[in-house]
Amino acid sequence: MATALIDILPTLEAEHPCFGCVVRQFSLCGILESGPLRDFRRTGSNTSVAAGSAIFFEGDESESVFTVTSGTVRLSKLLADGRRQIAGFLFPGDFLGLTLAEVHAFTAEAVTPVELCRFPRPRFETFLDEHPEMERRLFSLAAHELAAARQQVVLLGRKTATEKVVSFLLMLGSRCRKLGIAQPEIDLPMTRSDIADYLGLRIETVSRELSSLKASRLIRLTGMHSIQLLDEPRLRAIAEA
Repeated sequence: MATALIDILPTLEAEHPCFGCVVRQFSLCGILESGPLRDFRRTGSNTSVAAGSAIFFEGDESESVFTVTSGTVRLSKLLADGRRQIAGFLFPGDFLGLTLAEVHAFTAEAVTPVELCRFPRPRFETFLDEHPEMERRLFSLAAHELAAARQQVVLLGRKTATEKVVSFLLMLGSRCRKLGIAQPEIDLPMTRSDIADYLGLRIETVSRELSSLKASRLIRLTGMHSIQLLDEPRLRAIAEA
C-alpha cells in the first residue's frame, strides 16, 4: 500500500524542504502539490523531543499542531483518583494537537526520541482556510480517529485480557505495514506499564498474557522492544472471538 501511495505523489525536487520525507504519503500534508506543500512547510519548523519528555501537558494552551515524522508519542490523561489512562499512541505520519478547545485535553509525551513538524495554530488554521483540499483531508483523518476511539471503547469494555493484548499487537503490526517496515517482526517501543494503562489491565496481566502467547508459539519476543508475530491468522481469530 505504501509503495502505491508513493507512486501517485508529486515528485519533489531535491531542494524542496520536504524532499526525502518518509511519512509524506500518509500524513495530512500528503494531499498537497509541490508548491502548496512548500508554502505549508515554511509556516512551521522541525522540533525534536527526547524520550520521556512532554510535547505538551493536559491543560496547556493549544498553541501549536504537529505531524509526527519519527518516533512514538503517548497520549494520556490523569484521572481524578490519580491513576493514569493512556488514550492512544501516535506513530510517524500521525497528526497531533488539533482541538476545538483552547487547551489540550491530554498530555502528549515522547515514548522514544521523537521528531515533529510543528505549526503554530493560527498559521495552520489560515492555511486550511486557503486550501480546502487539506481541510477535507483533515476531516477524513478525524473520522478515522473517531472510528479508532470507538474501537478502543469496545476493546476496553467487551474483550478479555487475552483478546485485548492480541488486538494491541495486531494494531502495532498494521502500523508497521503502513510504514513499510518488514514483517512479521514489529516494534514494541512502549513499556509494559504503558500497555497496561492503555488496555485497562494490570502490568502483571500484560506480562502473563505475553508469556502465554509465547508459550503457545503465537509470538516470539525478539528483544526488549521488538516482537515477532508467528501465526497472524490464529491471532486474528483470537482478537475477533
